Amino acid sequence: MFTSIHPKLPMRDKQITRDFYVNSLGFHVFGNGDFPDYLMVEKEGIQIHFFLFKDLDPKENYGQVYIRTNDIDAAYTHFSECGAPIHPNGHLSDKPWGQREFSILDPDHNLLTFGQEIV
Repeated sequence: MFTSIHPKLPMRDKQITRDFYVNSLGFHVFGNGDFPDYLMVEKEGIQIHFFLFKDLDPKENYGQVYIRTNDIDAAYTHFSECGAPIHPNGHLSDKPWGQREFSILDPDHNLLTFGQEIV
């Protein structure tokens, strides 16, 4: 019955959000990119949607997404080399709950956590 999930996160400025996800993280715009208050980006089958929230205070934003990967070390290396802002407390590490993870903050302080099961 269910086929996928696409998180919706707040953004203050569509162009800044688009530039970050496309140029820093390698996503591409999905769907109708001309709609002024909404943005959809996609990478490797993962979609993230954004809605305009001009009055968002980034320091009070708790938007979060957990993205599973099958090559966490390569993802971390790629994003680090591209200059993506790794969260100060989110560098690549093994977690006691059996995941190897790292986290990135986007321009609106939405937290993207990437993880892979430790086997």
